[in-house]
Amino acid sequence: MLDQYERKIEYVRISLTDRCNLRCRYCMPEEGVTKLCHADILNFAEILRVVRGLAALGVKKVRLTGGEPLVRRGITDLIRQIRQVPGIEQVVLTTNGVLLPEMGADLLQAGLTGLNISLDTLRPETFAQITRRPLFERVQAGLEQMLSLGMTDIKFNCVPIYEVNDEEIPALAALAKDYSVKVRFIELMPIGCAYEVGYEGVPMDEVRARLTKAYGSLHPVGRKIDRLQGPAEYYKVPGFKGQVGFIDAMEHKFCATCNRVRLTAEGFLKLCLNQKTGLDLRALLRNGISDENLKLALRQAIYRKPAEHLFTDRENTARDSRAMYQVGG
Repeated sequence: MLDQYERKIEYVRISLTDRCNLRCRYCMPEEGVTKLCHADILNFAEILRVVRGLAALGVKKVRLTGGEPLVRRGITDLIRQIRQVPGIEQVVLTTNGVLLPEMGADLLQAGLTGLNISLDTLRPETFAQITRRPLFERVQAGLEQMLSLGMTDIKFNCVPIYEVNDEEIPALAALAKDYSVKVRFIELMPIGCAYEVGYEGVPMDEVRARLTKAYGSLHPVGRKIDRLQGPAEYYKVPGFKGQVGFIDAMEHKFCATCNRVRLTAEGFLKLCLNQKTGLDLRALLRNGISDENLKLALRQAIYRKPAEHLFTDRENTARDSRAMYQVGG
């Protein structure tokens, strides 16, 4: 399935909930958020209809996000059913890792193929400061659980922030020295509460420079043809079992190769993380749209995917003002 700029769309990120068991300062206010009513979010049958429609159009990869997706009851059943959809090759999950000790085995049994763990620090006290919850040990236990179960596709997502965790950049990268995992450094984006609390992100070029100083030259891995990956550019580091990656949407805009769309928890198909354009699928589904017309609506909407994000154009009325937990980071 191609959009109007001939980008091949093969990847959908589905937010299962706006709820979370952490309160990360760059994502949510301390008091939490006004929660969506259960009736306002898509049920699993509706999500599966959308996945089947997208798969019929060429989507091969599904990422489940939130909020925190593991707080949504029945998620393992949903993973199992998505894995059975013809055409779907990968079902992956982005999580804060807090519930992995209890749920890891069931997730793998259900057919989960990949796991991204959000981790901005290796210091319990800094973790508590960022997330407003003293749960670092649970995340650590979750990692150990997934490694012991034989999970092979594990990535860590880290947002480097000055005077918060920037001194830990080499130590965080070293997770890929000891384990065959990928550590990705993600540029702080102007979405959510980050600027309200005074956070300033570390530019990715500086992160690269710090890692080069600590470990020597970084060697590009290169992108594989037809690989169902996101925007990260990966590098090998001498002596590391795994790899480090960088996602810098602001410094090095990668919109020209964007291969994904997003589905919010309340059923809005977002065509770009940073723009309002999209399609209200919940309304279509609950008004009785047929499967064929659903596919047609999906195809027509995705064809109109915008050319690029508007992060640097703060006055543009097409920018989406919703926070990351509302759009499914």
